[in-house]
Amino acid sequence: MSFNPIRPWRNIDRRKSRQIMVGNVAVGGGAPISVQTMTNTITSDVKATLAQVQRAAAAGADIVRISTPDEAATKALRGIVAESPVPIVADIHFHYRRAIEAAEAGAACLRINPGNIGAASRVRDVVKAARDHGCSIRIGVNAGSLERHLLEKYAEPCPDAMVESGLDHIKLLQDNDFHEFKISVKASDVFLAAAAYQKLAEATDAPIHLGITEAGGLVSGTVKSAIGLGSLLWAGIGDTIRVSLSADPVEEVKVGFEILKSLGLRHRGVTIISCPSCARQGFDVIKTVSLLEERLAHVTTSMSLSIIGCVVNGPGEALMTDMGFTGGGAGSGMVYLAGKQSHKLGNDKMIDHIVEMVEKRAAEIEAASKAAE
Repeated sequence: MSFNPIRPWRNIDRRKSRQIMVGNVAVGGGAPISVQTMTNTITSDVKATLAQVQRAAAAGADIVRISTPDEAATKALRGIVAESPVPIVADIHFHYRRAIEAAEAGAACLRINPGNIGAASRVRDVVKAARDHGCSIRIGVNAGSLERHLLEKYAEPCPDAMVESGLDHIKLLQDNDFHEFKISVKASDVFLAAAAYQKLAEATDAPIHLGITEAGGLVSGTVKSAIGLGSLLWAGIGDTIRVSLSADPVEEVKVGFEILKSLGLRHRGVTIISCPSCARQGFDVIKTVSLLEERLAHVTTSMSLSIIGCVVNGPGEALMTDMGFTGGGAGSGMVYLAGKQSHKLGNDKMIDHIVEMVEKRAAEIEAASKAAE
């Protein structure tokens, strides 16, 4: 547990939703908000796809989605599912047969798009396969692929059209007595996505999967996702998230966790609080933080660490973190533990010493946690 106390004005009142299972991961019903990503390998290349799934899982991904556009992909899925450390969601593009094959191959969830899957009879076949093989379903509404009759009715993609699409598809599942589903209403426009999700949250108790689709590159997509997803999460909306970036899927996982961590909704790894660097700095803050992020990436225990270049804000920030280092000039600074001054340390020894302290504290926390079980 972080030294940083939880205060009432930081609390988020999460929307109440039904709970479903995606493999062994609970989604909705008060469960921790899960972080998802999607592989970008050719799925029929089992070795490459599985390696990417494992890298994403090591970064903290709770669920990984895999594209299944053809029969070769669904055939490969069985081997991937068998070796995956996390539940696999099969992404169904157009052909409903791929959904049935993915369910038979062991997918934990099927992602289907109401605008692309086809007639109601095909949906019934997919539902039967999901029920027979213990799959959940994600209804994935996308502003870019709404049904033709909705575009004719509303003239353009809009929140009402997106939510109507989602609710129509919910009815199809419920008419087939299927209730193990979650739903998303994604758009690349932040305003459109946020408005659609707000409307959806009032219309159903189904778990909601959040995403700003086609958000962009690592920097622009991170900013866009942080604004869109952050505002919804702050309002209590969202049970699982995926940050969509034109970047390595591991980066999507990292950004997803950082968004949740910034709102106090998930706690994983070391949160570094650092200054933007200025002429007052007593050491190279930018280089130091970069090195610490790299060397502490393997630590999954939740901890806070302040790295501040001078004594103007350093002591105050250190009061609120588990550990801290504040530059004091003359080649050395002060180490803080649990908000209190502990010992002076030379800048040249800072990196190794902080890494050692964090690893030691993480081991202590993990040992205490296991002893309490």
